[in-house]
Amino acid sequence: MNSVIDNVPAEVSQVLQSARRVYTPCGTGQLVWHIWGEQGADPALPPLVLFHGGSGSWTHWLRNLLPLAASGRRVLVPDLPGFGDSALPINGVDVDAVPEPLEAGLAVLLGDTACDLMGFSFGGMTAGLLVQRFPNRVLRLILVGAPGFGIQPLVPFKLKGWRHLPSDDQKLAAHHHNLQALMLHDPAAITPLACQIQAANAVRDRMPGRRLSRTDILACALPEIFSPLYLLYGEHDPFYQGQVGLYDAALQTAPHFRALREIKASGHWAQFEQHEAFNAEVLSILNDSL
Repeated sequence: MNSVIDNVPAEVSQVLQSARRVYTPCGTGQLVWHIWGEQGADPALPPLVLFHGGSGSWTHWLRNLLPLAASGRRVLVPDLPGFGDSALPINGVDVDAVPEPLEAGLAVLLGDTACDLMGFSFGGMTAGLLVQRFPNRVLRLILVGAPGFGIQPLVPFKLKGWRHLPSDDQKLAAHHHNLQALMLHDPAAITPLACQIQAANAVRDRMPGRRLSRTDILACALPEIFSPLYLLYGEHDPFYQGQVGLYDAALQTAPHFRALREIKASGHWAQFEQHEAFNAEVLSILNDSL
């Protein structure tokens, strides 16, 4: 497959150039990983693994990777199976088919070393299921705007289809709408860069018809997650707005739930829209004692 984005924007190119690209098996193809911070990593700190959201790729973490790596962490980010440059998983096209190839890849890259794991949205559900199935793999678990709690938005949002549209301008307008409807709160945050990332990621989403995010699959896993657990969400995230108390009640079923924290002035894609506040919050969590 080709590189992540044709005609790579400068901000993406800068981050990408500092990474090493590696491959592990996935289905009938490969799982693509990027690794940052290998040269300056503190061997006393666990590796940090990041899982992106649905219709995404490693670029969901574009504005977080270098600050997190600069903290002394080795940061590993896959394109999840069926997204970005990675092959489809072999046993399905929803979140329950994704943890096994990821764990197999982590076993190749980390051996038995446990990591800190952060997952955004679909990647948060993936991270929770991975910890449930492979509890020795993860030290801290950070969920970001994760669905899978069986809690429906108070105000439903509708995303526009774009694949059928005849022109690039029409497709770009649909991506702009979808960013506004779900991902970003401030219209000023819907920059050309955000639209280009959204468009490049969406066209490589090969996991259609995902349904489990509308169920309580993650909530059901929480009692079996024994890692210290944190959840971050954007103040204006449509999944969470007006219903934070319901999420908090569900999170209390996790044996080592630590904190539910809000990122102000952000939508679902909080780590992009308010990256400085988000990075500071994550670094604070990573410095918490286990």
